[in-house]
Amino acid sequence: MSDTGTPLQQDLMRRIVDVIHEDGLKPGARLRQNQLADRLRVSRTPVRIALERLEEEGFVQHEPNRGMMLAAIPPRIEVLEAPPADEELLIAIAKLRREGRLGEQFAELELMRLTGRERTPVRQALIKLEGLGVIQRRKGYGWQFFDPVRDMRAREESYNFRLLIECAAILSPEFSLSAEWVSSMRKRHEAMLASPWTETSSVTLFEMNAEFHLGISAASKNRYIEEAMHRQNQLRRLSNYNWQHGSDRVAVTCREHLEILDRLEHGDNEIAAALMRKHLTGARETVKVAF
Repeated sequence: MSDTGTPLQQDLMRRIVDVIHEDGLKPGARLRQNQLADRLRVSRTPVRIALERLEEEGFVQHEPNRGMMLAAIPPRIEVLEAPPADEELLIAIAKLRREGRLGEQFAELELMRLTGRERTPVRQALIKLEGLGVIQRRKGYGWQFFDPVRDMRAREESYNFRLLIECAAILSPEFSLSAEWVSSMRKRHEAMLASPWTETSSVTLFEMNAEFHLGISAASKNRYIEEAMHRQNQLRRLSNYNWQHGSDRVAVTCREHLEILDRLEHGDNEIAAALMRKHLTGARETVKVAF
C-alpha cells in the first residue's frame, strides 16, 4: 500500500488490514463501518475515510445497497506496536463523570487538576474519547460530552430497548455469523475468564462486550438494528469503563456469551434468543441493584 493520508489514517488502514487477515475474510466479504469502528475503538468517520483510501488502492469496492465490500486481500504491513492506552486515566474520567465531579462541559486544565495528571496523557485520553464518540471539542475552548450522565431510568430503558432489537436480530431470517468471528469471540472470552481481574480490565471487557453485541446485531443483515446497537455501545461506553459489579459478574457475562455463541454455532437460534433475553434481563437487574 502507498503511504497516503495522515499518520493516523495510515495507522487505521493497517489496523483494518489486520482485521481482514485475523478474521480470514475473503473477497466479497462486507466491511461494516459500525463493526470496525467498535472493534478498533474509533468513530465511524475515520473508518469511512480509511475504507475509501483502501478503495483507491483497489482492495475495497463500494456496491450500491450493500456498502463497502472486500475486493482483494491487501498485504499485511508489520509495524512497531503502539504504546498501550492509559486505561487508568480513561477509567478515572469515567468515575469523575459518574460522580458528577466532571460536568457536561469542562476544560483540559480542570481535568488535569482532578486527575493529578500532566497535560500530555490527559490530552491523549481526550483525543481517544473524541475518536470513540464520547466527547467533542467546543467551539473556542474546552470539551463537551455528547450525552448526559445516564440515570437509572435511562439505563433501564436502554436494556428494554436492547431486549427488543437483539433478540429480534438473532431470529432474523437472514441471520448469519462467520465461523472466523465466532472463533475470535470465543478465544477472547476464554482469555478474559482465564486472566486475573484488575481495575483496568474494565476497558478491555467493555470493548469485547460491545463487539460481541454489535457483531450479533450486524449478523441480522438489518442495517437499522446494527446502527441502533452501535449507538447503544456509544451511550454505555463511559459508564461501563467504570465497572461496578466485581469479577464474579465478569465471569457470568463471559459464560453467558459463550453459551449464546454455542447455540448460534449449532443453528439453535430460538434457544440463543431466549438465552440473550435471559442475559440482558440479568444484566439489567444487576445494574439496578448496584445503582
